[in-house]
Amino acid sequence: MNRAVKFLLIVALCLILIGGALFVGVMAKHNWDLASLNKDDYETRSYPVTEDFRSIDIRSDTENISFVPSDDGTCRVEITEKKEEPHTVTVKDGTLRIGKPNEKGWSISFFSFSFSVPKITVYLPKTEYAALFIEESTGKVDIPADFRFERIDVTAETGDVDCRAPASASIGIRTSTGDIRLSDLSAGTIGITVSTGRVELRGIACEGELNVQVSTGRAELTDVSCGSLVSYGSTGGLRMKNLIASGSLTVERSTGDVRMEACDAAELEIGTDTGDVTGSLRSEKVFLVSSDTGRIRVPESVTGGKCKITTDTGDITVSIEGN
Repeated sequence: MNRAVKFLLIVALCLILIGGALFVGVMAKHNWDLASLNKDDYETRSYPVTEDFRSIDIRSDTENISFVPSDDGTCRVEITEKKEEPHTVTVKDGTLRIGKPNEKGWSISFFSFSFSVPKITVYLPKTEYAALFIEESTGKVDIPADFRFERIDVTAETGDVDCRAPASASIGIRTSTGDIRLSDLSAGTIGITVSTGRVELRGIACEGELNVQVSTGRAELTDVSCGSLVSYGSTGGLRMKNLIASGSLTVERSTGDVRMEACDAAELEIGTDTGDVTGSLRSEKVFLVSSDTGRIRVPESVTGGKCKITTDTGDITVSIEGN
């Protein structure tokens, strides 16, 4: 072991000892009560909102965000936040705006952990609003079925998004590693984008295009009707059950598998590299299929819309329901 490595090990050991000493000192000051550390940093504040608004705009970092029907016909925002870093709650141009605490420059804080979850709860007196915009980092977002919007737009990093509220115009949700779940709702168009997160759509009625983009994340679409489906991805698999598109269905994957169960569309075009394409369709199609080394098993039907499936090494196995 050379001198440089020994020196780095000694420095690392010293830092560990210093950190341990600081931890013991802080815990001794609080009589070894972990929960008391949280009391020093966080509290729940209530922000009454008296002005009328049609839209909602929320910018947040780690707070979980939820919406609840108001029980007294008034609007208020309850936030569990750091005592020294209050959020801003204002109404401007017909929009309820909930903003992050004001930045105070760089700071270093030891033992900045908390044993309660920072959260934002919005109590809403009405059931219908124009637009909902949320920009989140690590917190979870829950949008219940109690409310309706014209547009819903959510951006998150590692935070999960659970939406059950319908939107007459559009729903757009983007995450990195966070999961996205939509259930029992209707929308004009829907756009979903994730990297490694999981996508689950269940009980969805989409009048226009349903667009699902994934990288390595898995997508599951169950009991879905839409005008058209477009889905691109890399290694993430796609599973569809009882999905009906009145127009086209377009899917591309690299190594991810594509599975269909009792699905249908006017025309289908599916392409993969090493991923398999398997499943069943509800009506006959004219199959145009090809694979370099994969096995092919499809019906020899000559009626119906076009179903084009291409793979490199992936297998293709598709049947028609009832046949």
